Amino acid sequence: MRILVVEDEVKVAAFVRQALEEEGHAVDVAHDGEAGLKLACLSEYDLLVLDWLLPGRDGPAVCRALREAGNRLPILMLTARDAVEDRIVGLDAGADDYLVKPFALGELLARARALLRRGGPALPTLRAGDLTLDPATRHVRRGGREIILSAKEYALLEYLMRHAGNTVTRSLIMEHVWDFDFDSGTNVVDVYINYLRNKVDRGHGVKLIHTVRGVGYRLDEHGE
Repeated sequence: MRILVVEDEVKVAAFVRQALEEEGHAVDVAHDGEAGLKLACLSEYDLLVLDWLLPGRDGPAVCRALREAGNRLPILMLTARDAVEDRIVGLDAGADDYLVKPFALGELLARARALLRRGGPALPTLRAGDLTLDPATRHVRRGGREIILSAKEYALLEYLMRHAGNTVTRSLIMEHVWDFDFDSGTNVVDVYINYLRNKVDRGHGVKLIHTVRGVGYRLDEHGE
């Protein structure tokens, strides 16, 4: 999943970003309300983690602007304000959930997972031939054998499986599996595709991960 964190406290933003990336998400960060709103409008995100007190435009104002524009992006509001009246203001502005600072990292991750589940349709098990991926448990199996993946390998495979049968470009993979500012000149996508091939395809007669020369990659049980 791709997540936007808008938080003006640099250390808090870095802390949240690292935790979400360790869960396998691609994370972009903005440090003021205007920059955060611009990113949320220009790019497609699965979740917005939004601080209340921001320079330029505060969290509730960002929420209202997004909702008025018809953007239904799930929003988790972070704030030191714990009065009931403040929670009402945040929720009425369009936030989906509310977490009071200081917060436990485990709770933030749990609330993020809940909003990601809620933000779209139910997450059924993904299948391609004898390969299965369960987004709820993050278990991956091929031919009944469990495949152990790193967080980034899992994120890449999930993206490919959600677009099974379609060719996805390297730039799209970079955007959704890595982050907005990632160096487009790197060969990291090709490196991780090779990691996946070694774990998913090696030893199997039917190869699932295919290169579309000059374009990108396709996950397809029907071959080239």
